[in-house]
Amino acid sequence: MHFEIRNLEQWQDVVDEILPELKQNILLLKGNLGAGKTTFTQILVKNFGSFDEVNSPTYSIVNEYNTPKGKIFHFDLYRLKNIEEVYDIGIDEYLDNSFLCIIEWPEVYEEELDGFGFHTMNIENNGESRTVSFH
Repeated sequence: MHFEIRNLEQWQDVVDEILPELKQNILLLKGNLGAGKTTFTQILVKNFGSFDEVNSPTYSIVNEYNTPKGKIFHFDLYRLKNIEEVYDIGIDEYLDNSFLCIIEWPEVYEEELDGFGFHTMNIENNGESRTVSFH
């Protein structure tokens, strides 16, 4: 699936299209700084019925949101330098006990997901618009 985003309201259209396609409990979000990863996450979490405030987990590394379907964990692995640091935060526990795990900057952990089912969303900031691909 591919989308072109030109304004904030169009993120809801992306969420509407992606929700029925989310079959796995892991969603990897890739994109440069300011691409819209957290904006997308805010809208997605709200659509799952959460009233929690959604913000970037840049410094906390993981945020937890409650939804009627279960817990959503939102990771930002940008500051983690190696796979040992990822395991030190207990990522396996989160994956095992979540309705959904959203992982921003997943590259340091991605190889470990071989054999797991997951989705990937790439967001590219083109200045005036965002190009989004989901698979």
